[in-house]
Amino acid sequence: MADEVVLLDTWASMFGMRMNPIHKKIPVLIHNGKPICESAIIVQYIDEVWKDKAPILPSDPYERAQARFWVDYIDKKVEFLISCEINLFAEDSS
Repeated sequence: MADEVVLLDTWASMFGMRMNPIHKKIPVLIHNGKPICESAIIVQYIDEVWKDKAPILPSDPYERAQARFWVDYIDKKVEFLISCEINLFAEDSS
C-alpha cells in the first residue's frame, strides 16, 4: 500500500486547526491518516520515516543539533512576525 501524505499549510484551513487541537497552528502533516504537528517535529518525522530516500537532517550529531537550532529559531521568528502582523491588522480594523 502506498503512503498517503497530506500537508495542511494554509492559514484559513479550519481542518488543519482541528488536526492540531492543542496549539491550533499549521503546518500539519497527515501521514496515513495520522496527524503530525509543528514544523520541527514534521522535519524530524520525515527524516526518520523516509531516511533511506532523502535524509533532511545531517547524520553528524553536532550538525543535526545545529540544524534543529535553526529550525527552532526560524519557527519562533515567523510566529512572532505573524502575531505582529495580526496585531497591526486588528489595530487598523478598529
